[in-house]
Amino acid sequence: MCGIFGYFSAPDSGLTHSQLLAMGQTLSHRGPDGMGIYHQPELGVGLGNQRLAILDVEHGQQPFISDDGSIVVVQNGEIFNYLELARELAAAGYSFRTQCDTEVILGLYQLEGISALNKLNGMFAIAIYDRREQALYLVRDRVGEKPLYYAWDRQLLLFGSEIKALCSVMPRPDLDYLALEEFLAFNYVPPPRTMFAGIRHLQPGCYLRVDANGIEEQRWWDLSQITIEKRSESEWVEKFNQTLEDAVRIRLRSDVPFGAFLSGGVDSSSVVGWMSQLMEQPVHTFSIGFAEPEFDESPFAAQAAQRFDTIHHSEEVDSDLLSLWSRAIYHCDQPHGDVSFMPTYRVAELASRRVKMVLTGDGADELFAGYDKYLNFFTAPERAAETQSRFQASYLDNLSLFDNPARSRLLSAELKARLPDEDCRQRVIEPWFDKAQEMDRINQALYLDTQLLLSGNNLVKPDRMGMAVSIENRSPFLDHRMVELAFAMPGELKLRGILPNISTKKRLLP
Repeated sequence: MCGIFGYFSAPDSGLTHSQLLAMGQTLSHRGPDGMGIYHQPELGVGLGNQRLAILDVEHGQQPFISDDGSIVVVQNGEIFNYLELARELAAAGYSFRTQCDTEVILGLYQLEGISALNKLNGMFAIAIYDRREQALYLVRDRVGEKPLYYAWDRQLLLFGSEIKALCSVMPRPDLDYLALEEFLAFNYVPPPRTMFAGIRHLQPGCYLRVDANGIEEQRWWDLSQITIEKRSESEWVEKFNQTLEDAVRIRLRSDVPFGAFLSGGVDSSSVVGWMSQLMEQPVHTFSIGFAEPEFDESPFAAQAAQRFDTIHHSEEVDSDLLSLWSRAIYHCDQPHGDVSFMPTYRVAELASRRVKMVLTGDGADELFAGYDKYLNFFTAPERAAETQSRFQASYLDNLSLFDNPARSRLLSAELKARLPDEDCRQRVIEPWFDKAQEMDRINQALYLDTQLLLSGNNLVKPDRMGMAVSIENRSPFLDHRMVELAFAMPGELKLRGILPNISTKKRLLP
């Protein structure tokens, strides 16, 4: 886990070294263990990293540079299968200088080029400068666990793990009015837009290639291509458990103390359960509680901690967390209407006193239909007779914050004049529904939330609130094998509420 930043431009027309330093300093909370910079102004390139040392603490400083100086890599995140990939590279003759996962990225790129991305199991935002091609690659992981923003004015490309890094060296950007409208529609700004005109959020599963001819975006992983598989329910359960166990196992690789967030719900409890079986020492678990019983889940966390014999750390906090709102927005760089950012900050703060990394249950609800909204929506009597277009419209209303009439009442006449005469929700949603046409309707809804809600809001929360206190979050449910398994599974196996006399969410979870 780290923060990355940098630029690409024509020779001698980019940033100064002091500007690169300024970009890095805005990200110091993401990587308090040191800054590293590669800067070649005569080539028009600068790459930097603020490091949070998790693997090979002594030798893992970034950037990583090939022996001939032709390839430079910086990374924010972790490659969880780096040991297996390192053995593969060693067998091919690659000689390692460190035991750091970022060097594995360097070695794979040298041998296989950008296609090597498909071998990576991890959460990552990566910048690769290839001097041979005079090109820069910016890469984002499959589901968007790690952020990566960029700004491009046809002369200069800036990139960074947070928007504030870009804003530190560019003219004050204008408001993106389309993004404001989308925020009012969804309660967050869906990627690739940000609230800042000219600053974009690279889509999950995509990479940018930038050279003297311009900028090109390519999708390197496409969840919509997963097809339904035929298995019995017992076979799905076995496959699910095997995949989750291995996803947890490889996320236990760390050279620093670590633990887990534990709410007492099925997702985090499942992760802690596997940790307790795979680790020789007790798991350190962390939760917060509230004085008000209707908000307090800490008794359930305590029960799970007792069951798995963890060393449990819990703290009661005031349910009025509004004093944290300005801090949360500072770290998010733009508005998010999700109040759960603040308790996430508090539990991350609690964990950061003892560990530098935690495992979480993030992602399970979106993959396996864990939210009440799925059960309520799909058990409604009118669902069965809906056409596809009516289903899409109904689900769009289901996930919206403000519909068209409500947004219209909120916007001034001057602001409305700046906006196109269309439903901004359709602008955002339709491309994703188009890609999901072959899926059953439950999986269509989950696909939409995985591509938009998960990357646009729900994964922003653990990243920004964890990084605010310099702690790394790892979610086994977001292992790409688990994601692909989820969308190879028929929707009815996840949400049994659509079947007669059965009302069950996340059917396969223990």
